[in-house]
Amino acid sequence: MSKMNNSYADLVKQTFNFPQEDFKVEDDYLRYNNQDIKALIDKYGTPLKLTYLPKIGMQINKAKKMFANAFKKHKYTGKYNYCYCTKSSHFSFIVEEALKHEIHLETSYAYDIDIINKLYSRRKINKETFIVCNGFKQKPYTSRIAKLLNTGFKNVVPVLDNKEELKAYKNVKVPFKLGIRVAAEEEPNFPFYTSRLGMRAKDILEFYVDQIEGYEHKFQLKMLHIFLNKGIKDDIYYWSELNKVINLYCQLKKICPELDSINIGGGFPIKHSLGFEYDYQFMINEIVRNIKVACSKNKVPMPDIFTEFGSYTVGESMAHIYSVIGEKQQNDREIWYMIDSSFITTLPDTWGIGEKFLLLPINKWQDEYQRVTLGGITCDSHDYYDSEEHINEVFLPKLAPEEPLYLGFFHTGAYQDQISGYGGIKHCLIPSPKHIIIGHDKNGKLVDWVYAKEQTAQSMLKILGY
Repeated sequence: MSKMNNSYADLVKQTFNFPQEDFKVEDDYLRYNNQDIKALIDKYGTPLKLTYLPKIGMQINKAKKMFANAFKKHKYTGKYNYCYCTKSSHFSFIVEEALKHEIHLETSYAYDIDIINKLYSRRKINKETFIVCNGFKQKPYTSRIAKLLNTGFKNVVPVLDNKEELKAYKNVKVPFKLGIRVAAEEEPNFPFYTSRLGMRAKDILEFYVDQIEGYEHKFQLKMLHIFLNKGIKDDIYYWSELNKVINLYCQLKKICPELDSINIGGGFPIKHSLGFEYDYQFMINEIVRNIKVACSKNKVPMPDIFTEFGSYTVGESMAHIYSVIGEKQQNDREIWYMIDSSFITTLPDTWGIGEKFLLLPINKWQDEYQRVTLGGITCDSHDYYDSEEHINEVFLPKLAPEEPLYLGFFHTGAYQDQISGYGGIKHCLIPSPKHIIIGHDKNGKLVDWVYAKEQTAQSMLKILGY
């Protein structure tokens, strides 16, 4: 009788094409972007946050190449500008890594502008870099934008969220460029009909004629911006919202010669399962084609295209590594693996919006597997992870005494640190794990170093006033 194929490696190989570009198994240990994860665990311990910087440049260059292909295919005459959306991860090592690849930046709040000033003083950007300023803006934000404009930053583009915002820039002494955010209809399953952000499409023409036309010596409308929360997706909702903005561009362009850009907010999805399939090139070709067709029909020049990819830029560059520290069987069908940290504190999106990340064991690939639920160590009943993007269950190798089971959640680099409050107070006072960075040194050699140690009791007690 032939042997049953019931090792974890068999399960993966039966289910997916494996190995893949960024994941393979060598000597029964998982490698991520060819990094020896087990060696890092031996060196630093768990729980561990790991940032692999080279991935950022790979993502940027991939997108640039695909847009270049689409422009060539459709004989598109506008330019492409890649902006990085800072709110997905503000860390200097992330932003500076992204800036090595000739990109621009998009901001969301006043303190982002302080980051812009720091980057300028470190010579990472210059006064020609596009700074696209989004969000509903209070005075600390608009006054900082005004200061940038008054000190010679030529391509700072405040994107107006509402009709009143324009008044906030009356102290700007030089002509400057404006954008307008077009309020999108929300997707059908959302509790509200229209986005709370941006101006209604039907109000924008009138607003332009009343408030911008005739004041070109002060400001010019350069950009229309749309943001679709669920990102770039091949469905009716996406294409109808995008085409709304393209048609508005064509209408406005006939009376506003300065308008020359469409900013497609909302990004590309990233890989959260080994079964992930998404045809990036097809989608880019279609976006470019849609814009070109509308412009040809309306006999207006094709706009420059801006994107502001956040998750796509940084998401796939990070992993969270845990050890399984205990197994509990609480009834006849539920087996719990307890990890040495908490999902609520380290991967808040798994808890808050049911986000799925790519989960793989680091070791024991040749061992038998079983169905489990993963539990964090807080006393909160919601601190668990129980399903994968491609399946409603989690399967992992069985535990054995000779070596703990190590788990990796991969492609966790966007938003998790921002939402969990990096370096601050955590639920149940569970410390933030040690954070390791892998990147190139001055000689181009890949090295790893500690960016942040595990949080201490003292640092937390200080915040709490003890």
